[in-house]
Amino acid sequence: MRRRDFMKIISGAAAAWPLVARGQQAAMPVVGYLSTGIGSLLPAFRRGLSETGYVEGRSFGFEYRVSDYGLERLPALQRRLRAVG
Repeated sequence: MRRRDFMKIISGAAAAWPLVARGQQAAMPVVGYLSTGIGSLLPAFRRGLSETGYVEGRSFGFEYRVSDYGLERLPALQRRLRAVG
């Protein structure tokens, strides 16, 4: 094998490596949080996740929806959360 052929093979493999690595990454889990009120337990929930070693943006994604005390809006907000995950 000539040196030029060897270099073509190595450079092709190096160029394709990021594509292969990206294809093998597992999907990041998404935590959905649905609430009826603004002053809810959301800060405590996030703090608890952080204290157990979960890092938002690295370990999981976070999506939340708040209905502003409107119970009739909860089903629609739930459908929107399901569409995210």
